[in-house]
Amino acid sequence: MKKENIYKFLYIVAALLFVGFAIAFGVDAYKYNTGGYLGSAPLYVYALVDAVEYLLPSFAFFIAGLICKKKFAKK
Repeated sequence: MKKENIYKFLYIVAALLFVGFAIAFGVDAYKYNTGGYLGSAPLYVYALVDAVEYLLPSFAFFIAGLICKKKFAKK
């Protein structure tokens, strides 16, 4: 892989993590509404956990992609 294209890979990883968050939170919300998590924490706690698990690394990969794109930009 060329150095100039590393940022594309980082963007793809960031997008996949974002999709993973959407799917994981969707499953948690569905289970929460059907009583699967009866007596458990509120739904926003599950959203917070999923955000830390998926969105935080996604944001880090996105920022790394921006940095790599600027660093290896053709002059």
